[in-house]
Amino acid sequence: MLSRMMPDAHEALKDLRRQLHAYPELSGQEVGTATCLREFLLPCQPTRLLERIGGHGLAVVFAAPNGAPGPTVVLRAELDALPITETATPPHASRNPGVGHLCGHDGHMAALCGVALRRRERPLVRGRLVLLFQPAEETGQGARQVAEDPRWQDLAVDHCYAIHNLPGYPLGQVLVREGPFTAGSVGLIVRLQGRTAHAAYPEQGLSPALAMSRLVTGLVQMPTTVATESDLALVTIVHAQLGDVAFGTSPGRAEIMATVRADREETLTALRERAAAIAREEAARDGLACELEWVEEFPVTANDDLAVTVVRSAAGARGLACAEPDESPFRWSEDFGWLIRDCTGALIGLGSGVDQPVLHAPDFDFPDELIPLAGQLYDGILTELGLLPPT
Repeated sequence: MLSRMMPDAHEALKDLRRQLHAYPELSGQEVGTATCLREFLLPCQPTRLLERIGGHGLAVVFAAPNGAPGPTVVLRAELDALPITETATPPHASRNPGVGHLCGHDGHMAALCGVALRRRERPLVRGRLVLLFQPAEETGQGARQVAEDPRWQDLAVDHCYAIHNLPGYPLGQVLVREGPFTAGSVGLIVRLQGRTAHAAYPEQGLSPALAMSRLVTGLVQMPTTVATESDLALVTIVHAQLGDVAFGTSPGRAEIMATVRADREETLTALRERAAAIAREEAARDGLACELEWVEEFPVTANDDLAVTVVRSAAGARGLACAEPDESPFRWSEDFGWLIRDCTGALIGLGSGVDQPVLHAPDFDFPDELIPLAGQLYDGILTELGLLPPT
């Protein structure tokens, strides 16, 4: 498989991936990452380069040299890293304390840069290719902000694809399915406000302790009353705080944070509405003020049937094993769904090794061997869509 890419190109992409890994940046802060990619890609002589799209994003446009009309195809990678301390100690380990590329976005970016390198030797025969390096995927903000950018809308995208590496599957195995591929999710913050009092006279105040306890239980149990057995519906309490550490004080406030997720937008909406209702009911029961805030919204990412057919054909033509994932859809969320609401598209899993540490693990490191395999699949998709000539 590796022989399809020039050895010097593979080394350049591997070095790039390791450089990106060493200097990770959090969502919304990807200035250095975008600059590094811009400098790497400019020698590829793109037709157009759009900077600061959706934040610190970068959209690199290649058009067929002869101007032959055809579809506009987007391939997407993510810029951001995670607020997790890396524990592995390779030479390219993170130099930024408390931040690490522990989801593989460094590898996704390198694979996309490989697509750009190969356009010098094998240019498009029609249409336009857009390589989108999207910011802020981990917070669910980046893709939505890109989709709302007028420059993105002017591109009139016809097809959009993205690859995400998947530990636990054989290296290079293509994983795809029609319909929901990853769950939608949203973060809920509930703030309950009462009144503090002396801990010796709690009756003189208004403590949210009981309402908080009932609310935590009610939120966790809520999916059984909202969703059917065939639906993926889950509420996870991720944080809860009652007052402050003060043994002489009866608390007057509480905060509960939960992640609500589902595999259908209708179910996700029902869960959101019911969660809000439960929070207000429990607060009112004890005379508390209640404030709700929704954050980090990820839509359900649902693959188009036609796009999945293209992926399977591309994988088969290049000898890449293709299967449906064991977990279907995945419980984790991806904001890629914002980008394919108005075009044909698919999110694709690519196995990164059976023994690979799981995504977001502190010792995760994207395998360099996957870079050319991802590149083969991307070029295969472009071939299936007619942007590249058959090999």
